[in-house]
Amino acid sequence: MYMMQCTDGESFLHGALARYSKLELDPSAAILNYGQGLLEGLKAQRAKNGQILLFRPEENGLRMKMGAERLCMPSPSVEQFVDALRQTVLANQHWFPPPGKGSLYVRPLLIGSGPVLRMGPVPEYTFLVYASLVSNLHKGQMSMKLVIQDKSHRATPGGTGGIKSITNYSPVSHRTAKISAHHII
Repeated sequence: MYMMQCTDGESFLHGALARYSKLELDPSAAILNYGQGLLEGLKAQRAKNGQILLFRPEENGLRMKMGAERLCMPSPSVEQFVDALRQTVLANQHWFPPPGKGSLYVRPLLIGSGPVLRMGPVPEYTFLVYASLVSNLHKGQMSMKLVIQDKSHRATPGGTGGIKSITNYSPVSHRTAKISAHHII
């Protein structure tokens, strides 16, 4: 995984690859107490010619940058974001399945990692990128069931909108999915 940190009032400067490991967070970290965090997600694919492909990673980097501004967080530049993805994917390229058999899922996170028990700037922020192997979910012969929801929203109305705030995903639960199963098309 790739990790880069900065303190409040400063910019992200240098990051590095490290072995995948657990994160150590203070119990009063902003991500744990206030949900101050953003996520992105991309799939890296291996083409038949062996080339590794990412679909528009700059767009994900730009959305993270816009989201960070909305959540009053510093963020890596789009160039730093894309470079972190590139380094993470290349470091994990031995996990790639053969073309057409799956992909490498890449998860960038930006979190308020510093301790704070008040509203205001956080003393430290962490940007990290890790990868996980995923199989093809929609392979031609598989049918797809759709659920129409009109009472539950993935992003809270009036909430953070088009950014991928970690808090947008907390209301989605297994229980909601079971209740919604009645409305399958």
